[in-house]
Amino acid sequence: MDMPVKKFRLEWLDAMRGFTMIMVVAYHVALQGFNIQFKGSSSLPFLVLFRMPLFFFVSGFLAYRASQVWNLRELGRLLLKKLRVQVVPTVVFFLFATAVLCRQSHFSDEMMTRLASPTKGGYWFTIVLLYMFIVYYVFSYVVSKLRVPAWLAFSLLFIVSLCCYETCYLPRQFAWAQGHWTNRNEFMDTSSVVQLFYYFPFFLYGNLVHRYWAGAQRVMDSRWFYPLVVVLAIFCTMDVLKWHTLRLEWTNLPLTMAKFCLLTMVFMYFRHYEKYFTKMTWVGRSLQYIGRRTLDIYLIHFLFMPNLPDVGAYFKMNQHNFVMDTTLSVLIGLLIIGFSIITSNILRVSPFFKKYLFGRS
Repeated sequence: MDMPVKKFRLEWLDAMRGFTMIMVVAYHVALQGFNIQFKGSSSLPFLVLFRMPLFFFVSGFLAYRASQVWNLRELGRLLLKKLRVQVVPTVVFFLFATAVLCRQSHFSDEMMTRLASPTKGGYWFTIVLLYMFIVYYVFSYVVSKLRVPAWLAFSLLFIVSLCCYETCYLPRQFAWAQGHWTNRNEFMDTSSVVQLFYYFPFFLYGNLVHRYWAGAQRVMDSRWFYPLVVVLAIFCTMDVLKWHTLRLEWTNLPLTMAKFCLLTMVFMYFRHYEKYFTKMTWVGRSLQYIGRRTLDIYLIHFLFMPNLPDVGAYFKMNQHNFVMDTTLSVLIGLLIIGFSIITSNILRVSPFFKKYLFGRS
């Protein structure tokens, strides 16, 4: 039987979302602020395996509501709400960040360069999340009208999403795949649909976990599940980062497994230690506050990125320093999150900005 998430569970989930936001900002600090080369870092290749997959997992988890009634009016309301919340803030901050952080001689040149990139200067996340909600809402509506068993319909959608995800790592067969940058598919990049392919399976994974929450909890609480996930995570992560034992066409298998296992471990950790992430603890309050302001932080934090390439040069000369590499990125990331929240609070004084810049009524 489908079970809605109780209020006390939302606390640890918000805290986990806050933790994920910290990892996202820390990653951007290392990559953009410190100019740390991806392959020369001891923490970036590891963090990238689960930070964004976990973010989309949480989004998919929260997207499911057992009491949701699907009809055309409700579908239209949900779609219009998501369009307002996702599009307007993204366009405003994208244009502002492009103007402030412009590296080319003309604003128009910088904007066209960013628009042609699938990551949109960092502002791809809200666009792709909008795509996911559109697909999810329309699919849910169609399934409700066809009266197809939900478990079958969403399982098939999950399998299809995994197939689309797999194409992203087959450069010989698909132009948008990684490693084929000289002949990219213009539509896939400009629209950021390629990013949808990368992350939609994790959105659906979170949705399925919440949709069948009672069964998911029984599996997670079994004696065999967590040890199996940990062992798979270790072996798959080691193969992705160090061993590289498989041939090119098979390398995505451990990569995919590592992503799913690592995000599952983080999810189970926060669920298991939920009492430490309530509002009764300062860690819980802090992480929950960040978790409830993820949109604000994501939109604003690019404006506060440091420009410290000497830090990246130092870590390049002193590789395999995971603790220092990660700690410095996280500490600077927390400062940036603080400035982003202060900026958000200043803007939220205006009800107009609060509604249209951050989607709050």
